[in-house]
Amino acid sequence: KIWVRVLADIPITGKPTEVRMGRGKGNPTGWIARVSTGQILFEMDGVSLSNARQAATLAAHKLCS
Repeated sequence: KIWVRVLADIPITGKPTEVRMGRGKGNPTGWIARVSTGQILFEMDGVSLSNARQAATLAAHKLCS
């Protein structure tokens, strides 16, 4: 089992270029999550340590790219 311990709950909004000021913030373009140093992102249970490390490495490459 894998538990994701982070929830993306902060919307990012943006306006198209060359749009006048005012009339609200714009449409939501994505979601982010604030992550503190040392915060646990994923928990794994029922897998060996080597498989868990391999999965964490693959997830890290996916998150950092």
